[in-house]
Order: sequence, then C-alpha cells, then structure tokens
Amino acid sequence: MISKSNIGSANTFGLARLVRLVNPVMRLGFLAIAGFATLAHASYDVNIPPPATGIASEIYDLHLYILIICVIIFVLVFGAMFYSVFKFRKSQGAKADVNFHESTLIEIIWTVIPFIILIVMAIPATKTVLAMKDTSNPDLTIKVVGYQWGWQYEYQQDGLSFYSSLATPWSQVGQPGVPASEPKGQNYLLEVDNPMVVPVGKKVRLLITSNDVLHGWYVPTLGVNQYGIPGFIKDSWFKVEKAGTYKGQCSQICGKLHGYMPITVVAKDPADYAAWVKEAKGKFAIKSDASVAADTPPKVAAIVDEPGKKWTLGELKQAGESLYAANCAACHQADGKGNPAMKAKALDGSPVVIGAKSSQIAILLKGRPGTLMAGFDRLSDVELAAVSTYARNSWGNKTGDMVLPADIKAARK
Repeated sequence: MISKSNIGSANTFGLARLVRLVNPVMRLGFLAIAGFATLAHASYDVNIPPPATGIASEIYDLHLYILIICVIIFVLVFGAMFYSVFKFRKSQGAKADVNFHESTLIEIIWTVIPFIILIVMAIPATKTVLAMKDTSNPDLTIKVVGYQWGWQYEYQQDGLSFYSSLATPWSQVGQPGVPASEPKGQNYLLEVDNPMVVPVGKKVRLLITSNDVLHGWYVPTLGVNQYGIPGFIKDSWFKVEKAGTYKGQCSQICGKLHGYMPITVVAKDPADYAAWVKEAKGKFAIKSDASVAADTPPKVAAIVDEPGKKWTLGELKQAGESLYAANCAACHQADGKGNPAMKAKALDGSPVVIGAKSSQIAILLKGRPGTLMAGFDRLSDVELAAVSTYARNSWGNKTGDMVLPADIKAARK
C-alpha cells in the first residue's frame, strides 16, 4: 500500500519545484495548494479492500498490475516531455530544425507500442472477466431481489426466503430537523437485521434482479458488483475462503434512501451453516406448517403464516412493531409523526390509518402514485396484517381492531 506520508511529501516536492519556475506573484498560491494537498491525502486510504474470495484476489491483483503499467507510462511519457522541454529550450540555444511531419517510422512506433500495451493489459483482464462470469456448477443458489430500500434473499435449495433491511436505529441516524439522539455505532449504516448467510468453501451463485428501480448488489471484498434490473435476472458468484462478516452497499443511486440499504454476508463453516439452515427454516421457510410454527419462539411464530390460526391483537401488534421499524420508520419515523422534508405523511392520527381498513390495505399493496410510498405487496399476508394492526393501535391511534391475514388475501384478488 502506498504510504500516505510519502504521497503528501511527493506532492509538496513536485509543487515546490514548479513554484521556482513560475512568476513570483503566483508562488503564494502554489504553496497554499501544496499545503492543502498534503492535508487532503493524509486523511484518505488509497487502496481497495483486502479480498476474501479468489475472484476478489484476481481483481485486486489486476488493479495493481494495471496501476503499475499506468505509472510506468506516466513516468516515461512525462519524463521524456519535461526532459525535452528543459533540455531543448530556446534559452539554451536549441532550434526546432528537425521535421517529423509524415514520418512513417514515428507513425509505426506510436501505433505499435500502445497496441502492445493494450494486449498486455487485455489478456489478464479478459481472463478475470471470464472467470467472474462463470456461474456454472454452483453448490448453492440464492435469488436476490432489490427493493426501495432493502433486499430479499431466497435460498433455492433450502426453501428459505427473508428480507434484509437496515438495522441501525434511527436514533443514531436522525431526521431532517431532528438530530440523532445516540452516538453512532461501530457499523453505522452497514448493519442489517437479517444477513445473507453462506457456507465457507462453497460456490454461491446469485440470481440478481429488482422489483422497482435499478439497484446494485455490491460487496467489494467478495468481488461482486452486479446490477439488479427490473424484468431481468443477472447472475454472479463468489466462494468465500474464510469465515467472517463481509459488508457492502447498494451501488446504484436508487432513490432518496439509497444510502440506507446495506448488505451483510456472514460466512460460516459448513457445520455452523447447516445449524443455521435448520434454525432459519423455523423462521423463514417459504412454506411453513403448524409443526414448524410450534417450535419457533413466540416473536417469530407471530409472523409465520399458519393456516387456520386465530390471531389476537397483541400477537399482530407485537410482530408489526419490528416490521414497521424495518420498512416504514425510515420515512414515517418511529413515532409515526411523518417527515415533511420527504413528503411522508404522519400515520399518527391519519384518517387513512384509523379509517376504513380497505383504504389502508389498498395503499400498502399498491402504494401512492407520484410519491415515495411504494407498494409492499412483496410482504406476506400475515406481515401486512401485522404492520397494519400495529399502525392502527400505536402512538395516538387506538382503534382497538385488527387487520387479519384473510383481509389482505381478499384485497389481493
């Protein structure tokens, strides 16, 4: 890695040399620039994160390889140029008496040399790109769907599906006009409620798409940066070599809360991963049954779609609280007061929330055209019923009634 102090010293030295060659009136300005350059470079890292997969290692090596070539070209070209300027300047008696116009040799040289340089760079780059696109023979396939603003992960072989949303509390983030009331945590804006979990040493294929706008699933240490495009499925892959936690973010500007949809991948040893799958099937099974629901903790069981279950207001409200925090609090705030800066209306006292259930359900399913309120039809009937019930019976809202999964199911038709 390039030393920060060396960068600052090199910049200062180069500018100081230039200062001696210009009009004295400009010297003060150049010295100020030199000082600012030193301070600026001292506060930034200058390398990409260390790789955690084979592909990421190839990308890292390719990055350094091409960087070295570019530095060599820079030194040779500008060195020759500055040497020529100073060695053959008019004040030293040099005369422009050599004519290179329409020189066949010169034309060949400056065509062949760049061509060779491009070939030298293209061969390893092509090898790496082809390896990045080779998604054949995966050990595990995960479908990734981007939403405004979060991710859905569906494990094809294991029958699991869950959403991953920002877990940093809004008391750390703050809102326009409402400063943060807590200090920022270690993984500020990079922590999620449900991370993607994968086994170490297994090839994981990702099928990436989007439900609304362009998103980008980007985890630099894994060597993956793939766009999620509505209506298309793009694929990528990675194989983690060491157990650990790897973080990333959406790489496409996908809307007002683009900066609030982080990515966390947790790599576990095969035995630990198998234990996680067993546990996750009780919480995130695509098709759950009564036996699975009965074995899950009370808070998890409250959001499992169990046919024929008689829900209580307390169960739905308890489950809806966490769903509201993950999906709604970013715009409507945790206290339901809304956010005028984002044109997010207050839910506390809202006639839509405390009025007819059908109106509230319609907005949750289809959203509000022309606003940031997107439809949440991706959530299950139980999840939508829970968050609806929570909003109708929280803050100053005291309807005393609840929205049932059957109500959501009927509204979908």
